[in-house]
Amino acid sequence: MIRLGLLRHGHTSWNRAGRIQGRTDIALDDEARAQLGALRLPDGWADADIVSSPLSRAVETGVLVTGKTPLEIPALTEMDWGAWEGARGEDLNADPASGFRHIEDWGWDYCPPDGESPRAVRARLLPWVSTLARDTVAICHIGIMRVLLAHATGWAFDGPAPFQIKRNRLFVLHIDGNDWQVAPVERLQEGPPCG
Repeated sequence: MIRLGLLRHGHTSWNRAGRIQGRTDIALDDEARAQLGALRLPDGWADADIVSSPLSRAVETGVLVTGKTPLEIPALTEMDWGAWEGARGEDLNADPASGFRHIEDWGWDYCPPDGESPRAVRARLLPWVSTLARDTVAICHIGIMRVLLAHATGWAFDGPAPFQIKRNRLFVLHIDGNDWQVAPVERLQEGPPCG
């Protein structure tokens, strides 16, 4: 069995404005940098491999929290939101012609215009997960975390999610082949990076 810890990147200006980032490479904002610089991984993760999405907001979060430059994994790149990247979800939701839906009504095959469905994201993530041979912390994005947690819990993007993704927390999966279990969430701790 290996442990896979999932950590969402820190805030960006687009997060704070409610804009959809997807694959657009928006950097952390100064407030996020200051906050993350005062945090570290929970005890018990010092020997884990550290990987991240190639997007700068994830890479920098990894450096700040772990003190190490993470190995960039293309499969961890955020879901492609296509034509909706840069738009505000609130504005898309207010326009009935947009086709925008809340996550509880997606199903695995919902896809933004010229974007990527959760099923397509899962298809690129599962081969990567199958290569993991030791405990790993992946600094990534909410879309990536939703897909992996949905896979682990059996949630099909239909109705309320059985999890709530928050920042500064490590969402932990125990993976033994095809057996995935969700372990208790661990909070980041105050103090300099260890390891």
